[in-house]
Amino acid sequence: MPGGQFTNLKAQARSLGLEERWPEVARAYAEANAMFGDIVKVTPSSKVVGDMALMMVSQGLTREQVEDPGTDVAFPDSVIDMLKGNLGQPPGGWPTALVAKALKGEQPFTDRPGLHAAVVDIEATRARVSADLEGFSVDDEDLAGYLMYPKVYLDYMGRHRIYGPVRTLPTRAFFYGMEPGEEITAEIDPGKTLEIRLQAVGETGEDGEVKVFFELNGQPRVIRVPDRKAKASRAARPKADETNPAHLGAPMPGVVASVAAHVGARVRKGDLLLTIEAMKMETGLHADRDAMVKAVHVAPGAQIDAKDLLVEFAD
Repeated sequence: MPGGQFTNLKAQARSLGLEERWPEVARAYAEANAMFGDIVKVTPSSKVVGDMALMMVSQGLTREQVEDPGTDVAFPDSVIDMLKGNLGQPPGGWPTALVAKALKGEQPFTDRPGLHAAVVDIEATRARVSADLEGFSVDDEDLAGYLMYPKVYLDYMGRHRIYGPVRTLPTRAFFYGMEPGEEITAEIDPGKTLEIRLQAVGETGEDGEVKVFFELNGQPRVIRVPDRKAKASRAARPKADETNPAHLGAPMPGVVASVAAHVGARVRKGDLLLTIEAMKMETGLHADRDAMVKAVHVAPGAQIDAKDLLVEFAD
């Protein structure tokens, strides 16, 4: 496992509630790597192996079950993308049986991935992205980021507009917040530095918000912010009954990225129902049989835990 992958995978495991099962994650990483053919692991191929390992541990799957054609597996989108050929081909190609199972009959391509990339009008794309970002000036670096990772870039810019340039915060303050009496320095622009001292955090109100008292460059300030710990105490979602074939449960904790299923729709085996995103890993959940959708219990943006009931089928 590459060193950079180790730290990233540790963070992903922590986010998914799997940190205490790290030895299992490490073993699953070795199994996933062998299953793919002991591939060269660089960014992004090492991440794909890590995504597969986390999926195996969170769903309690062994390598034998993943490779068994009779066991239904919701492969992470990154794995499907790799097996389609979008990262290229290893010597001898990808394992044929695994490709057939993951792609569900779709044919991968075996030539250079760049040959399939659509022609991009650079300036037209820059103008469109600038318009979507309400006039934000998209320079070459921004545009390159958007072209390579459009969803990640737009998510980043959405957060940037809400919270500002949080990249300038010290790492510890970004991840864990400040303690009363602590002072930090943040340079938000060349030559423009903010000195921030946290004084106190008030009690959580009935609206779930708290008052934060701090000094900004020596001037006292007070703001109200949501108390995430208070919001985290929301009522738990119903869990899927693993013995009920009409229940579709969440394979891992995360955020619902999109929902394709709707009540009353008839779906066929293999149809996409919804996608889950967790720590840069997207997983599509597909129907394992022909059925009618009886109920959809989540919406895009919903925070879910493992085994939460997502979709119910009528038959």
